[in-house]
This record gives sequence, C-alpha cells and structure tokens, in this order.
Amino acid sequence: MTALQQDTSAKATTVSIIAAVSLCHMLNDIMQSMLAAIYPLLKADFALSFAQIGVLTLAFQITASLLQPLIGIVTDKRPMPYSLPVGMGSTLIGLVTLSQAHSYGMLVAGACLIGFGSAIFHPEASRVARLAAGGRFGFAQSFFQVGGNAGTALGPLLAAFIVVPNGQRSVILFAGLALLGIAILGWVARWYAEQHRASKGRPAAARTLLLPRNVVLRAVLILVLLTTIKNVYMSSFSSYFTFYAIDRFGLDVQASQLMLFLFLGAAAAGTFLGGPIGDRFGARFVIWFSILGVIPFALILPYANLFFTGVLAAIIGFVLASAFPAIVVFAQELLPGRVGFVGGLFFGFAFGAGGLGAALLGGLADEWGIANVYWAISLMPILGLATIFLPRLDRQA
Repeated sequence: MTALQQDTSAKATTVSIIAAVSLCHMLNDIMQSMLAAIYPLLKADFALSFAQIGVLTLAFQITASLLQPLIGIVTDKRPMPYSLPVGMGSTLIGLVTLSQAHSYGMLVAGACLIGFGSAIFHPEASRVARLAAGGRFGFAQSFFQVGGNAGTALGPLLAAFIVVPNGQRSVILFAGLALLGIAILGWVARWYAEQHRASKGRPAAARTLLLPRNVVLRAVLILVLLTTIKNVYMSSFSSYFTFYAIDRFGLDVQASQLMLFLFLGAAAAGTFLGGPIGDRFGARFVIWFSILGVIPFALILPYANLFFTGVLAAIIGFVLASAFPAIVVFAQELLPGRVGFVGGLFFGFAFGAGGLGAALLGGLADEWGIANVYWAISLMPILGLATIFLPRLDRQA
C-alpha cells in the first residue's frame, strides 16, 4: 500500500510540474503578446509605419531566435534550473519598459528584453515538460505548448478591454503576472534541481542517431522549413490580422481584437490536441494532417465575407497549430539526448521565422496594402508539400 501511495504521489507530482510550466508558459505569452496586441495603439500614439511595427516584432523574435539554440546547447551539457525565474524577470523588466516608453527606441528595447526572457524560458521549460512526461512526450509537449497558445490568445483579449481603453501605461498592470510566474518557476526550479541531483551517477542519455546522419540532417532541414511556413503564416495573423479586419470590413479596434482572439483561441485548441493524437498515430501523421490540411482554407480566406473570415481563421488556427508539438517530438526522436538544443532550435526558429516574416510583410503592406498581402500569403502553405520527404521512424507510425 505504501508503494502504491508513493507511485500515485510521483504521478501527481509529474502532472503538477507539467501543469506548472504550462501555466507559466501562459503567463509568459500573455505578457509577450501584449506587444502585438497594442500595435494599433502604438501605431497611432507614435505615428509608426507598418515597417516599423514589423521591426518591433523582429526585435522581439530575433532576440529569442538567436539565443534559444545557444542556451539549449549549453543547458544540454549543464542544466540551469534557476534560469527559469531569471527569464521571467527579464520579461517583467521588458513589460515595465514598454509601459513607460516615450520613444521608438524604448519600444524596441522593451521588445528585446521580452525576447531575452523567452529565450531563457522556452528551452529549459520544454526540457522540464519532457522530464516530467513519463513517456507521454506528445501529451507533455502539447500540455506545455497549449499554455503558450492560451496566453497568446488571451493577450489580445485582455489588451482590448484593459490596455486599449486605458492607454499604454496600463501595460504595467500585467507585471503582477510576471511576479506570479517568478514564484511558480522558483518552485519548478527546485523540483528540476532535485531531479538533476538524483540523476547524477546514472548513465548519460543515449545520443546515437536512429538514422544515417545525412537522412537526419535532411529531415531536420525539412522540419525547419515546415516551422518557417507555419510561423510566417501565423505571424501574418498575430501581427496584422487586426489591421486586415479593420481595413477589409471596417471593424473598430476592439472588434478586430475579438477576431484575432478567434484565431488564437482555435490555435490553442489545436496545439493541445496535436500531441495526444501524435502519441496515438505518430508525429509524422499529425504533421501531414496539419501542414497540408490547411491549404484549401488558406486559399479561400482572402475571398471570404466577415462571417466566413472568422470561421476560416478559426479552422486555420486549429489545424495549423497542431503541427508544432509533433514537429518538436519528431525532432527529439531524430536527435536523441539533445532535448535542450531541439527545444531551443525550434522554439527559437519559430520566433525568428515569425519575426522576419512580420518585418517583410509589414514592408509589403506599406507598398501593396494589407488585403493584397493576405492574398499573397495564402499561397505559402503549398510549400508544405515538402512533408512527403520526411522519413519514417520506428517509434513513429
């Protein structure tokens, strides 16, 4: 009976850790989504062009993109449990900077600080989720990532009802979320440190590749391409969908934020379901379904009326977002023993690809108009046909 109680307790602790890092992922992404959510406000207050808005997104996402793989490589060799609350602290400082910014330079600095916080948080939090997974890696990644998607979805909603009516300085009200995240991550860091101490003396995780090196390299490059497609396309929504809804349908700012919430909320649901489906049918199947399944809906979107734009945005968000947990798990299987590097590479590349895409799309929107940009970007998911070249793994159906 005692052994059973200990086993049950261990399982409960594992679930609580995954839930904790997922909650902190939500808090982190609520705060970082504040930047994109208040773009219409900042555009009016600082007289910004679409290109300058794209550079703000680029500053945030490139900061995270460049640092995350490096942090992942370092922590694969030397885990740093207490870096988690430190990363959240950087996000806190970035939020305060955004709320008090009186120049474009300060806005860029605030965006960079938030990006730095994400660069520290994501690789180590992803490692904690896998460590606590108990073999259900797809479920753990989905649970962890859905927190981020939920936060990204809630950010614009909170901005619409708190920041937009009260102005830029009200962003500082969200600093309380950062303090809560620091406290929770302090507890997670202690659990992580205990796991690390307990594992000392055990054999290191196997790093032998399951497939020939050239096959693995090709597969990783394909996964990077798919991540680029997914995140550039999704960045067109997170950064510019509010402007598209305002320009195309004459909505006000609050109504356009609700349209964005539709897309991001559906993306959160897709992320949560993608991992368990991958555990059941294989990550490769989920990637196929997600990347290719979105093509017809993306092609129809630029021609839809207001009602069907909302419907299609929700479908696109749900289907496309389900790919990312599967991509991460597939890459972890391709590169065993390199959890931090994989997490840093794909979370970091996700930010970088989205940032570069946002900057490019912002410049094109200034030249062509936002409606024409949405027509052009609808063709991008067709590149997902590269999925056909992904290899099969023994562990993946």
